[in-house]
Amino acid sequence: MKILLRIVSLLALIWLGLLLTGYGVLTGSHKNFAGIGLQCQYLTAQGMVKAQYLHGDSSFIGVAECPLLRKMSRVVDNNS
Repeated sequence: MKILLRIVSLLALIWLGLLLTGYGVLTGSHKNFAGIGLQCQYLTAQGMVKAQYLHGDSSFIGVAECPLLRKMSRVVDNNS
């Protein structure tokens, strides 16, 4: 029972951190538009968010893979 409480507390702290900072964690990705586009799904404290990137294997133009963390434009605590 003590382990379960610690796990739930840790998940609550992670969720609170994601909520206040506005970051999302990568949950999945796939290529689209004949391999030219890259669609990434991020889990934020407010739900799932999709991001579109231009895909390039060399990372010269576009990105080779999705970033692990992504800052979302809508943040709960942005001092405004």
